[in-house]
Amino acid sequence: MSEWLAGLLSLGLAFAGMAALAFAMERHYEQLTGTRGTPPARRLRCLGAALLLAALLPCVWAWGATVGSVAWLGLMSAGAVGCVAAISAAPRWAARAACALGPGALLALAWAGIAP
Repeated sequence: MSEWLAGLLSLGLAFAGMAALAFAMERHYEQLTGTRGTPPARRLRCLGAALLLAALLPCVWAWGATVGSVAWLGLMSAGAVGCVAAISAAPRWAARAACALGPGALLALAWAGIAP
């Protein structure tokens, strides 16, 4: 797996994970749905944590454990900044982007792990 692909996959997973963590909060969930309600916080938090941990895999595969962990932290920060900007501008589009990026990056990651 190339470094560029690993970076893009990790960034997509980090964005989706940060979006899931953000929408677990009542304020952002209300922005998303347009109604007051209790979000499924536990499921969204678990999903966000799983996506953030999955973002570590391409970094470690591409750069090794030492550099990969530092790259993962940087890409998580970039995903958080992108998520903040997207939720501030258009929360529903941010959710759609997260729903597309998360599974898409996971499928690409699985394909890259299987393909020689």
